[in-house]
Amino acid sequence: MASDNRAAVTAAPEAKSIGSDDYALSRVPRDKRFGFWSMLLQWLAQSGSISQFTLGATIGVGMTFGDAFLAFTLGAVILEIVIFAIGLAGMREGLATPMLTRWAGFGRNGSALVSFVIAVSLVGWFGVQNSIFGDSVSALVGGPSWLWCVLAGVAITALVIFGFRYMAFFAKIVAPLFFAMVAWSVITTLNDHSIGDLISSPPPGETIPLAVAATAIAGGYMTGAIVSPEMTRYNRKGSHVFLQSASSMILSEYIVGLTGVLLGHLVKSNEVSHIVLSTSGAFGVIVVLMSTAKINDWNLYGSSLGVVNFFQVVFGKRLHRGVVTVALGVAGTLLSAVGIMTHFTEFLSLLGVMIPPIGGIVVAEYWVVKRMRKPLDETREAQTLPATSPTWVPMSLAIWVAAFCVGKFVDGGIPALNSLLTAFVLYCALGLLGWVRPYGTSALDDEETAPTTPVTVKAGAA
Repeated sequence: MASDNRAAVTAAPEAKSIGSDDYALSRVPRDKRFGFWSMLLQWLAQSGSISQFTLGATIGVGMTFGDAFLAFTLGAVILEIVIFAIGLAGMREGLATPMLTRWAGFGRNGSALVSFVIAVSLVGWFGVQNSIFGDSVSALVGGPSWLWCVLAGVAITALVIFGFRYMAFFAKIVAPLFFAMVAWSVITTLNDHSIGDLISSPPPGETIPLAVAATAIAGGYMTGAIVSPEMTRYNRKGSHVFLQSASSMILSEYIVGLTGVLLGHLVKSNEVSHIVLSTSGAFGVIVVLMSTAKINDWNLYGSSLGVVNFFQVVFGKRLHRGVVTVALGVAGTLLSAVGIMTHFTEFLSLLGVMIPPIGGIVVAEYWVVKRMRKPLDETREAQTLPATSPTWVPMSLAIWVAAFCVGKFVDGGIPALNSLLTAFVLYCALGLLGWVRPYGTSALDDEETAPTTPVTVKAGAA
């Protein structure tokens, strides 16, 4: 009876928590994962952005269609390799990136540093995107920018509070509407022009080198690729991860991006968003706003998972992800409303160079070195977490710093890719030589095994 009463007491506070914890510190159970089509729409919803058209138009102004095709191909291949390598690990283990790093390269305390960098970066970009959102709506329909920032921030926060299931439902609405609207707008615009002439036309602006274009394409989404386990942990099969992420790459890079190139050649400028908005009226504005919110919700969601892991490791506090989402959403919304976040883009870009090496180390440890993966293998079938994890992995931190310096200070190539490959190669080489060694062992905290959904236990039950 005593143990039953303790179970009831442990579960009671959870019932009062707001929103969904979404397995922030545990594996996603297999029976809670989503089918192929639900997950596919989540992936495709990440491709639905006016900013991707603008990127395509920017590249089109400075490149021929053929060169732009090569640039988007290079960017898409790089991103897909990274997404599949780290996303497949997330799917197999049912763990988000902050938790995965405990047994994939960084150890328990190192995962806190990873969580902090990811959380600050993502909530920062949430605020920046919210600022851009507010300014754009204010320019389109009027009203103060800060008001639109507040309305958008509140709406996104409310969605993310209730977790992945509601975000998936929102994607089912937004993705089809966005691409149907864009298809209508683009077809209407290009209908009176020769597609062949646009494809063969010279770039109307100053030439953009292939490396610069590929950097903009791959580097711009590299952070999203590194935190892809936040989504893929809800997948049921590895083949689904590949097919869904590849479909997203094809849609965002080849269809949306290259259509942007054609529009750039047509209007001879990267100012193409008005084409979509002017041909679809108020409905188009609403859909564009919804699609922007659908992309920005992942920034807030990933940040909340990072903060939960950080506080659990550093302070021993098991925070509920829904409560953390409220705090981060309010902070990001207020900072964006007063116009502060746009001053931090340089700092956030710096963090963006720090995140790719995390992916390189995780992939190297999980798929090549495998020095710390064994506990995950032993507990995967039972869908539990290992009883212990390494405390520190000093060599991983040294590799992380070295890879960051390469990405930041070495000219040439794609900075995000340079830092990721440096981390991967160094970790593989030093790990296989036996130089990557964990120090100390940390037991799994009791709070990490606490139920993530309310549990009702009758007093005196056997």
